[in-house]
Amino acid sequence: MRDNLRIGAVQYLNSKPLIECLPDLFPEAEIVTDLPSRLAEGLSAGRFDVALIPSVETFRLAGARVVSDACVACNGPVRSVKLFGRVAPERITTLALDEGSRTSAALARILLQERFSVEPQLRPLPIGSAVARFDADAAVVIGDRAIPPVDGDFAFVWDLGAEWVDWTGLSFVFAMWTTGPQVAVEGLRARFAEARDRGIERIRQIACREAPAVGITEEDCLSYLQEALVFRLGPRQREGLQRFGRLAIAHGLAPQEARFVFDD
Repeated sequence: MRDNLRIGAVQYLNSKPLIECLPDLFPEAEIVTDLPSRLAEGLSAGRFDVALIPSVETFRLAGARVVSDACVACNGPVRSVKLFGRVAPERITTLALDEGSRTSAALARILLQERFSVEPQLRPLPIGSAVARFDADAAVVIGDRAIPPVDGDFAFVWDLGAEWVDWTGLSFVFAMWTTGPQVAVEGLRARFAEARDRGIERIRQIACREAPAVGITEEDCLSYLQEALVFRLGPRQREGLQRFGRLAIAHGLAPQEARFVFDD
């Protein structure tokens, strides 16, 4: 591994506890924050040695290794990953996908097809566009802009974390620290875990600092970080990942040979 380790980190609120203390644990690293979709592209292209990428991309990246039990997951409503529908789910023919989304886009498509036999045409939803102004029957919106209430004439609004948990009874994992097959990973697991643990200890400070930028109260921000999110990849999360992976393959959203390895 090079001395100047390159780490790709997610810029959303949901990842702040994981990345808050990265500079302390990885003083030699170049840390870049970006959208989850762009981090996946960067890891695949070799611009990063390790990145917090969407879980579906771990199935798509040949030789991917999950190098830490630090993750972004949920056991119920996640609050920041939503599907806004202008028509009933069974009537959706067009679906706009948030520019930053990969896993959530796949999750929405799987839920719509499995539950309503719906396979809509896909359209982009640029990251800078207003949440309520999308040119489609429904739209997947993720990250900080999905957290505050959205005004609009919607037939339904799904919290995709809640929909998955209600449907499967399993946790859902949105992102994991992942490397490609050519990267040496000695020592990464412990450092990413410690960064998470230190970040969770600072979660009140994070909520106080980040709440104004997201447009929610400090109390709501703290509740989101403490109650909506899970930051440890345990047995229930792994079981949910396996179910999601099988469904992604079955729906043509990941290659048939898709596998990833936990580096433990």
